[in-house]
Amino acid sequence: MRILIAEDDLVSRKVLQKYLINFGECDIVVDGLEALDAFMISLKDDKPYDLICLDIMMPKVDGVKVLKNIRDMEIQKNIAADKRAKIIMTTALAETHFVQQAFEYGCNAYAAKPIDIEKFEEVLKKLDLI
Repeated sequence: MRILIAEDDLVSRKVLQKYLINFGECDIVVDGLEALDAFMISLKDDKPYDLICLDIMMPKVDGVKVLKNIRDMEIQKNIAADKRAKIIMTTALAETHFVQQAFEYGCNAYAAKPIDIEKFEEVLKKLDLI
């Protein structure tokens, strides 16, 4: 499995990486622009990500905008809905507006920080990633 972790918080980034490295190759970025660059490179190299963990509040470009751009690129590339990356939004914010908007743009799940690995694993199983 190819995994992209887009997270500006060091602790959350380390927790996700330590857990997800057991399931595949993890690329790590710390802001929204890097996330978009990594996603575009993965498409160009024909090695798309299976899972993307996106922090909602990131520097340069927030996670919701990154999500929308990723979904737009997948549509432009005619990637079938069942072949698109599974995207889990992560945030410490309890603001439902951002979460609701993320679901409208096509995220697959939401995980509150601090990340609860048991709950996170349940989400991965529901998404048929593990």
